[in-house]
Amino acid sequence: MQTLQNSGYDRAITVFSPDGRLFQVEYAREAVKRGTTSLGVKSKEGIVLLVDKRTTSKLVEYKSIEKIFQIDDHIGAATSGLVADARALIERARMESQINKITYNEPIRVETLAKKICDMKQMYTQNGGVRPFGSALIIGGVTDSGCKLFETDPSGALIEYKATAIGSGRSAAMDVFEENYKEDLTINEAIDLALDAVYEAPEGKTTAESVEIAIIDKDSKKYRKISDEEVVNHVDALLARNDTKNDLDEEEIDEEE
Repeated sequence: MQTLQNSGYDRAITVFSPDGRLFQVEYAREAVKRGTTSLGVKSKEGIVLLVDKRTTSKLVEYKSIEKIFQIDDHIGAATSGLVADARALIERARMESQINKITYNEPIRVETLAKKICDMKQMYTQNGGVRPFGSALIIGGVTDSGCKLFETDPSGALIEYKATAIGSGRSAAMDVFEENYKEDLTINEAIDLALDAVYEAPEGKTTAESVEIAIIDKDSKKYRKISDEEVVNHVDALLARNDTKNDLDEEEIDEEE
């Protein structure tokens, strides 16, 4: 419940509160925090994007949930927050990518695309009659300048990361990245690191059906979603690692007792 001091300052996006806050933007960030976890990891061999598609109902078809999108041959994006808002942003990103290709006869740079999307987000924080986008994007891609990974915020803020996460499991995932990320990760090691991070997110059990993974290869500069069989293999390896870790932890506890 907001205090009386802040009463009324959240009714219009163009009104600052006395302490310099835009409450509508903060509400949009809260929508992202309530979304499922999405992650991005940069490796020496390319970019890994991973999303957690866990639902509250067993009746939902997992394949109908799409939270990783291809923007261009060399760029992909993972989303968290309001899915409908994310789709609108993805469509704008695809359009900007095609405009750049037609105008300059070359693929758009990842940072250029990320800035254009953030410019659009920022416009929705300063005009009356609209609301901010309740979605954050992790945009990753490969160009001649190398692998790039950006996180965009509902306010229009933009930060480049080596590994990042958005959504409800961000805090736990970032702790895993801080502890285990290395510059020379291979694609498979980056996938395993992202799975370790999403496994720590307090959202329930990680299964092959609840995980979607896409990669952008550095050599070919091509985006692709990895097959169901590959996902199963990686998730099985994840569960085996954690079973072994739990057994070792139990042995240490027994020795201390």
